[in-house]
Amino acid sequence: MTMTADPKAAGTPTAWQSLVTTETLAPELDRDGLVVVDCRFSLASPQAGETAYRQAHVPGARYAHLDRDLSDHNKPAAGRHPWPDAEAFTARLEAWGITPRHQVVAYDDGDGAHAARLWFLLRALGHADVAVLDGGWAQWTAAALPVDAAIPAPPRARYVANFDDSRLLDAARVQAHLAAGGILLDARAAERFRGDIEPIDRVAGHVPGAINRPYADNLSDGRFKSSTQLAREFHALLGARYADEVVAMCGSGVTACHHLLAMEHAGLPGAKLFTGSWSGWISDPVRPVATGPAA
Repeated sequence: MTMTADPKAAGTPTAWQSLVTTETLAPELDRDGLVVVDCRFSLASPQAGETAYRQAHVPGARYAHLDRDLSDHNKPAAGRHPWPDAEAFTARLEAWGITPRHQVVAYDDGDGAHAARLWFLLRALGHADVAVLDGGWAQWTAAALPVDAAIPAPPRARYVANFDDSRLLDAARVQAHLAAGGILLDARAAERFRGDIEPIDRVAGHVPGAINRPYADNLSDGRFKSSTQLAREFHALLGARYADEVVAMCGSGVTACHHLLAMEHAGLPGAKLFTGSWSGWISDPVRPVATGPAA
């Protein structure tokens, strides 16, 4: 069968909506309707990811810069990586040649958190067919799969959509969520959650009432745990409550997306994001701060 240009046409391969392996992606790179996005980024050196991308990347991949493309730093008091407006973000998608009907795959060179940020940005727009490359750049290069240095110049696309605001909470809505008995799940390392150390933000500690699950707990040997294992672990955390009663947070609204992806992979969709996260919470000194383990 000849592949048509429509990513949703009959005969199109099964969609990927949470994770995709290198073994599955590699033979599909040339298929119509697929766009790969490189999300490599370093907080310590914000240009390092783009420099590495220009030297070598998955063939055909576009580049997404965490600060420039996946955040809006014109929003004061909205955290270190403020959630962008839909109009600005969809303009970036259009420049990358992405439409709502494309299959998107994101990857990074770390633990998948930056790629997960792009995944959830798209998911919050209602874009179903987006996945993160499990193991990312490290897994791709370890398998000696093709790389390229060519910078693609795709034709501009058309993307019209708005974010589902019910899944994007600010500090006031997080307080109401906690008051109603909802779960606030902090993805930071345990020592940051407790307030033992704080290497980035000006105040140490956590939101009173939050519970801690470091996002690194979603991984084993650099890849996501199986859907069965993740489901077992998250069910133990949630008890009798549903996934949509969970709001994930972290330091700035990036690594929290790792939990949202892991839960989706585990068959637990619908959790929400505290977009400003800890850095947004502490922007108002009146808001309470807790230290030590969760009560």
